[in-house]
Amino acid sequence: MMSTYFSRVNRFNAVLAYPAERLQSLTLLGMRLYVSWMFFPAGLSKVEDWGATMFLFEFEYQVPLLSPMIAAWLGTLGELLFPALLTLGLFSRFSAAGLFVLNAVAVISLSVIQPAALAEHLLWGGALLVVMLWGSGRLSVDALLSQRERQCNAERL
Repeated sequence: MMSTYFSRVNRFNAVLAYPAERLQSLTLLGMRLYVSWMFFPAGLSKVEDWGATMFLFEFEYQVPLLSPMIAAWLGTLGELLFPALLTLGLFSRFSAAGLFVLNAVAVISLSVIQPAALAEHLLWGGALLVVMLWGSGRLSVDALLSQRERQCNAERL
């Protein structure tokens, strides 16, 4: 009786696993695009008004171990470069890790963070963690480069 129950549960799990596996790359693409959409405009706004950016880094953000000028440059560069790479799915784990650190520093450096803002940062951190652990999926430049490398290696043999 018990083995019949487990057999049914296993069959049901297999039925659900097939579509879930097919949706994995699409889900990873969605996560990459969502997080990029959150960070890239922030980087653009920093470039558009550098005076305001420097004011924020000098008086609002308390980035540990870095001068406000270096923190502003690194933060802006990270908010522009990592989302672009993440959108393409190029160096995805590295880009996700870079944004994860940037996100963590943003939370740490704010003296007061509203609960809703903290919830957003946690959501972004979770999405970035998923990409760091599982990669960018098949819908990425990383996957194309990996496939190309396998083909080249197979031709050499």
